[in-house]
Amino acid sequence: MSPSAVRARYRIGGMDCVSCATKIETAVRRLPGIDEVGVSVASGTLTVMLADAHGAAAVERQVKSLGYSIEPADAQDTPSHAIGAGQAPHGESGRTDEAWWKQPKALLTIGCGVALVLAYVAGQLLQRIETWAFLAAMMIGLVPIARRAWSAAFAGTPFSIEMLMTIAAVGAIIIGAVEEAAAVVFLFLVGELLEGVAASRARASIRDLATLVPKTALLEEDGKTREVPAELLAVGGVIVVRPGDRIPADGEILDGSSSIDEAPVTGESTPKRKGVGDIVFAGTINADAVLRIRVTAAAADNTIARIVRLVEEAQESKAPTERFIDRFSTYYTPAVLVAGALVAVLPPLMAGASWPDWIYKGLAVLLIGCPCALVISTPAAIAAGLSAGARRGLLLKGGAVLEGLRKITTVAFDKTGTLTQGKPVVTDVVAIGVAEREVLSLAAALETGSNHPLAVAILARAKDDRVPIPPADDAKALAGKGVSGRVGGKTVLLCSPSAAAERTALSPEQSARIVAFNEQGKTVSVLLVDDQLTGLIAMRDEPRADAIVGLSALKAAGIRTVMLTGDNRRTAEAIGASLGIEVRAELLPQDKQSIVRELQSNGAIVAKVGDGINDAPALAAADIGIAMGGGTDVALETADAAVLHGRVLDIVNMVGLSQTVMTNIAQNITIALGLKAVFLVTTVLGVTGLWPAILADTGATVLVTANAMRILAWRGRSEPQPFFASDRP
Repeated sequence: MSPSAVRARYRIGGMDCVSCATKIETAVRRLPGIDEVGVSVASGTLTVMLADAHGAAAVERQVKSLGYSIEPADAQDTPSHAIGAGQAPHGESGRTDEAWWKQPKALLTIGCGVALVLAYVAGQLLQRIETWAFLAAMMIGLVPIARRAWSAAFAGTPFSIEMLMTIAAVGAIIIGAVEEAAAVVFLFLVGELLEGVAASRARASIRDLATLVPKTALLEEDGKTREVPAELLAVGGVIVVRPGDRIPADGEILDGSSSIDEAPVTGESTPKRKGVGDIVFAGTINADAVLRIRVTAAAADNTIARIVRLVEEAQESKAPTERFIDRFSTYYTPAVLVAGALVAVLPPLMAGASWPDWIYKGLAVLLIGCPCALVISTPAAIAAGLSAGARRGLLLKGGAVLEGLRKITTVAFDKTGTLTQGKPVVTDVVAIGVAEREVLSLAAALETGSNHPLAVAILARAKDDRVPIPPADDAKALAGKGVSGRVGGKTVLLCSPSAAAERTALSPEQSARIVAFNEQGKTVSVLLVDDQLTGLIAMRDEPRADAIVGLSALKAAGIRTVMLTGDNRRTAEAIGASLGIEVRAELLPQDKQSIVRELQSNGAIVAKVGDGINDAPALAAADIGIAMGGGTDVALETADAAVLHGRVLDIVNMVGLSQTVMTNIAQNITIALGLKAVFLVTTVLGVTGLWPAILADTGATVLVTANAMRILAWRGRSEPQPFFASDRP
């Protein structure tokens, strides 16, 4: 690739099926100076790598010559200015897609339909002009179709559906079936229009995510707020979000505490309480308090925008089944032409049958054999599956990942931040000679102001229990031992058990209690007041609330689970025992990778779930790497798939979505080939003719697309149920 290479992305109007995408890809790839071409029917986009910027005009001319509209995809997405860091707005740009009935394809269909009605009326009034009237009506629709067929043939796609349609219509005219030919052309246009409407609905399912971000934001400057376009917010700007409003940008809370409804981004129905220092996502809803938020990402890079980009890019990558269908259709369409010719020619030549009758049947075979329904069967379902997953916080980077998930036999989990919360919490408070609240109060007094994870856990527990926290004097850290200070005139020390044993004798019962906590994988801090043992505080990184449910559902599906962690063996085995999962502990990153390879060598199809950072080697080695618990950036940019809201149960949902999509694909292929087989037999037997033949193609295409759209209603599971029984829409 040359240093001057330029990547350009376009939105294509009128590209509503895979045949359209194939024509465009073939035509653009033949242009000089084109290094890469990617076409997505689902997102309606064309991505090309140009040798230099001068090739863009040639790409646009080539696409327009095929009968499609084309415009830069990023024209309305990328603001030219940003505000919030000293810049002023310079206007707002945007584009609204036309209603389907205003689009050229719809106008052509309506015009052809009106002409067909007028031809019928004219034929009834003046029978001698009936044929000419129907011929004129047919030409209104056929001329644009034939022009597209001609352009596609010269651009490298001679066997297009438009070519089959043109041959069938011209053949029907030659044998005198003009009325039927006119009806077939009209039905073909109706079918294309319905494809377009269905394709638009599929695109809207993911593009609607972008509308979750409000158009305006309240920007705070010099203590005052003013309303500005949200797309022009700059990183570092401070915005104010009122109760009930959607958050207009990714950011960090500077002031305030509120429940945040993250369902639009993560699919998680339970609002999360967030306060100062917590991260919030664009498009989520501030429930009950005013928040001041510092913007951390521009509009083009916020969570919603990245999800949309990720899914659109994923839709451009083809699943193995889709690639097979594409290869199959390459040979299928020429085979249909040969079959139609044989049906038209062999019976008259070999059996003396009527030439007009069998030419008529041969033309009908051409229409029946159009491959649209077959080639759309897989990508329509894949696109709907990717969209349905994204709307529920499951991001899958392509059809190959979505298809491969159903084959998983083993899931290897990281521990910290994946199966557990990723931060310690106080699990036990043991008071000796005083109340538990006093133990927490004294410990919190010493830890006030500390950012150490154990200190944060103690302070959080004190806050939850509404324990008063008195001031501490002379508080200081003791290297490797703990923290000390004076509280209420008493010397207080919060330290490790070994440091406490240096100052006072622990009874056998107290020592046994500490050992028991350690065996459970808990860290113990000892509280001494004037060198007297006053309490024990046990802390541990606890399992996620849904971990047991998620692991149980995986096991119920016959999928093996194993924990791979760098944590110490005792802690890992304690967590593993509580979750009922096989444990391998004290592992380095390369050890995790080796275990994944070992599992694969034994025939397992492995999914590795981790935070995408220290698990990177294992994620890369696994058949499918799933990022979870490492933050939004990691979730969006690492591994093959990502779980936005970090639920273990969503690993099961990913597998369930994969099975749902593959079942839908099988249904679609059955519909497409089944209808063709039925109409092929009835046509050869003389039961059906040209216009039912076109229904076999357009009808099957509409049915297949509608069936695929059912996947958009997929919800996944939040509670354990019989495996995947309710996942299928």
